[in-house]
Amino acid sequence: MTSPYRYTLGNRTYNFKNLAELMAKATPKRSGDILAQVAASSSQERVVAQMKLAETPLKNFLNEALIPYEKDEITRLILDEHNKEAFSLISHMTVGDFRNWLLSDETTTDIIKSVQDGFTPEMVAAVSKIMRNQELILVAKKAKVVKSFRNTIGLDNRLSTRLQPNHPTDDVVGIAASILDGLLYANGDAVIGINPATDNISQATKLLKLMDEVIQKYEIPTQSCVLTHVTNTIEAIENKAPVDLVFQSIGGTEATNSSFGFNLNTLKEAQDAALSLNRGTVGKSVMYFETGQGSSLSANAHHNIDQQTCEARAYAVAKKFDPLLVNTVVGFIGPEYLYDGKEITRAGLEDHFCGKLLGVPMGCDICYTNHAQADQNDMDDLLTLLSVAGCNFIIGVPGADDIMLNYQSTSFHDALYARKVLGLKPAPEFEQWLEKMDIFSDMKNFILNKKMPLAFSKPLNNLLGEIA
Repeated sequence: MTSPYRYTLGNRTYNFKNLAELMAKATPKRSGDILAQVAASSSQERVVAQMKLAETPLKNFLNEALIPYEKDEITRLILDEHNKEAFSLISHMTVGDFRNWLLSDETTTDIIKSVQDGFTPEMVAAVSKIMRNQELILVAKKAKVVKSFRNTIGLDNRLSTRLQPNHPTDDVVGIAASILDGLLYANGDAVIGINPATDNISQATKLLKLMDEVIQKYEIPTQSCVLTHVTNTIEAIENKAPVDLVFQSIGGTEATNSSFGFNLNTLKEAQDAALSLNRGTVGKSVMYFETGQGSSLSANAHHNIDQQTCEARAYAVAKKFDPLLVNTVVGFIGPEYLYDGKEITRAGLEDHFCGKLLGVPMGCDICYTNHAQADQNDMDDLLTLLSVAGCNFIIGVPGADDIMLNYQSTSFHDALYARKVLGLKPAPEFEQWLEKMDIFSDMKNFILNKKMPLAFSKPLNNLLGEIA
C-alpha cells in the first residue's frame, strides 16, 4: 500500500512510511533521534520532511495514532480528552496553515485559550518542527498559563524561580544555608524544592518539616516540595507530613511511565490526597511534574517516535492533573540525547512552546551535564530567550552548580540578571513579602539590600553565638 506521505523534489521522490516517520525526520537535528535511528539521513531529507509535514492536514493526527489506542493509556488520554468543538475552528487547516494562524496578530491569547483543548500534543509538536526559534518565542509569549497555590505564577511580566537547595548528604544545616542564600537573592516563589540524596519516606518527611517550619516562621507566600517518588509522597501524606506539592517525573508513553513506577491512576490518587490537605491559600494546583526529551528513548519505550514528540505527549499527562509547575530539565539527560548548546537551546524553546500551547504552566531547568558540548554562555542565551518568551519559572541553585545531582543549572544571580534586564517581577504575593522583609533596597530596579535583613540577622547571630 502506497504511503500518503510522499514528496517529489526535482527528479527524486521521498517516501515516509507513516506519520511517525515523517514527524521524526522533520525534527531539527539532535543526537537522541540519531541514536534511535529515526532521524533524517541528511539535511535535504529533513527539509523535504518539513515541507511534507507542512502540507499534512491536522485531521490526520486524530485518525492516525502514533501509538495504537489499545496499547497505550497516554494515547487514550489524548484522544478521549480531545475537544471536537474547540478543534472545529482549525479543523480545515494543514500544519502549515496552523503555523500561520498561530503567528497571526489576530490570534490573541484569549483565542488560543479558547481553542487549545482542540490541540493534541502531536499537532503542537508537528507545528513546532516547521517554526524558527523566534516564532516559538512569539507564540509561546501569547500562550500564557497562570496557576496558583500560595502565590500566583505565570502572570505577564513575571518570572518565578524554584529555590533548589540540594545537599549531597541532605545535611539540614547545609540545606538551611542554601535556602537563606536563595531567599536573600529573591528566589523561591515557584517552590522551595529539594531533590533528596536519600530517597525514602522518613527522609522526605524530615525535609518537608524543615521547609514547612521556615515557610511558617517567616510567613513566606510560597510552597515546598520534596522531589521523591509519587508513592512515597502518598504515604507521607497518610503519615500526616506537611505536603504542599506532589512531585513526579513523567514521560509521554505508558511504557515510559511504567518504567518510572506509576500510571495515571497513581497520579489521580496523589492529587486527591494532596487536595485533601487543603494547604493552598490562593489556589488548588497541587502537582509538580518534571519532563525532559530523551526519557522515553532512555527507557526503551519510545515506539520509534522522535524524542520531541514523546516529550509533547508528556504534557497531556501533566495537563490532566492541573499542575502548579511543570519544567523540562532540558539538558540533564546528557549529550547522547541533546549534543550541544545549540540542540539544548532549540529543545528548551520547543518544550516551552508545546507545553504552553497545550495549557501547561511551563518552566525550565536550563541545564547541561559536564560531558555535554555546552557551557554557561549557552545557558545565558537560553535563559534570556525563555525569559523573553514568558517562561513561568526557572531553577535557582547556589553557584549554578548542583553538588548533589552533579550538573550545571542556573544560579540565584542568573534569575536576578533576567529580572533586571527584562524588568520581570516575582509572583505578586512573593513580591510583597520581599518588600516587607527588606530583601531589596530598591525594589523597582532589583537592587539588593547590602545589609542582612533584620528578620534573618537576629536568629543567625543567635546561632553563631551558640556555636562560638
